[in-house]
Amino acid sequence: MSASVPTTRLQATADAFLTRFAGIKASLPGDKSLRERAAATVRSKGLPGPREEAWRYTQLRPLTDVTFETPLHADVDAQALLGRLPEIAAPHLVFVDGRFRADLSTASSMVRTGAPSFGSGARPDFDPMVALNTMLAEDGVAISVPHDVDGGTIVLASLATGQNGRAIAFHPRHSVNLADGAKLTLIEIGLGDGVYFHNPVVTVSVAHGASLTHLRLQTESEQAFVLSTVYADVASDGTYDSFQLATGGRLARAEIHATLSGPNAIAHLNAAQLLAGSQHADFTTIVSHDAPNCASRQTVKTVLTGKSRGVFQGKIEVARAAQKTDGYQMNQALLLSPDAEMDSKPQLEIYADDVKCSHGATVGELDAEQLFYLRSRGVPEAEARAMLVRAFLDEALEAITHEAGRAAMETAIAHWWDRQA
Repeated sequence: MSASVPTTRLQATADAFLTRFAGIKASLPGDKSLRERAAATVRSKGLPGPREEAWRYTQLRPLTDVTFETPLHADVDAQALLGRLPEIAAPHLVFVDGRFRADLSTASSMVRTGAPSFGSGARPDFDPMVALNTMLAEDGVAISVPHDVDGGTIVLASLATGQNGRAIAFHPRHSVNLADGAKLTLIEIGLGDGVYFHNPVVTVSVAHGASLTHLRLQTESEQAFVLSTVYADVASDGTYDSFQLATGGRLARAEIHATLSGPNAIAHLNAAQLLAGSQHADFTTIVSHDAPNCASRQTVKTVLTGKSRGVFQGKIEVARAAQKTDGYQMNQALLLSPDAEMDSKPQLEIYADDVKCSHGATVGELDAEQLFYLRSRGVPEAEARAMLVRAFLDEALEAITHEAGRAAMETAIAHWWDRQA
């Protein structure tokens, strides 16, 4: 009986989104048949429930307690939110409540706006959240960097205004395509006010010898639901270097699927989660080694206070043809409260013979001896704790070579810690 109640509520929420789709599908841009297939997936599978292994630690029951409305498409005032964006000298692509705002954005020859670009990497037939996005996506950007071009840095900002207390839902769909030898740093930033449901999907294609640095700063409203999905395909000699810092959201999940489809491809999927109160954050990754001589690295750090709950699920899949694979995965959590909880599930699935793969997980408190040492040297307790937390996070941050991007992450960490004092 207990399992059927949340299942029924999840189905009711899925039905509400299907009703929304039925009302607007004639006006939606893009591939209508793909949207109908996605709707069929939502209709048959609904939203992920507690019986699905991939969602075992992250249940969407709180999402069903809110009735989400359609965002107002008027040019709502977003100046206050713009002022909260970190200062990064680069073209900005600004979305407000899920809609692209040309008046707040900077033009770039590599960017196309308008109809969502669904790409070929995401699998709406298997992933219910991607299906929901495919069904309802109304806007997005397509970024394309030509052969051997260094595209510099682009900031993709999503701002949620709160819309005077209206709980809204939006599902932007973005794509990033790098041709052979191309380079780009993409910095995604999400922030907002009030209650909302942000369900973005990004498809990434990194061609031969290309390199994408993908930095993601998630500082959304602590009342928000943020369920994001990234699908990245990396060809031979290509690099996908990703880092996410998550401090916001009532319920947040970042899911990354990285496929190393060509020899000598590289994927770095690093992250840090800073959680307080009753926040719940989930970082889930699946790295598929489909070609030989590929490498992947994952370092995920989580700091928890209050009654917050963190989740890490990381899976490395090594195909039979992927000889000489080098895969590494480490998850570490720091509990600053006896009521906080961390769930860690690293996995290896290996079918090749000649590989080097390892994973590990640790959960613990601040080192009492280190804290005592700092206190004995005259460092106040709050400052000593902050120093130890920052030292804990340094390993995850040290791989960020983009100076402005790293500065934005460090500032967000400092602001989060100030709120805990």
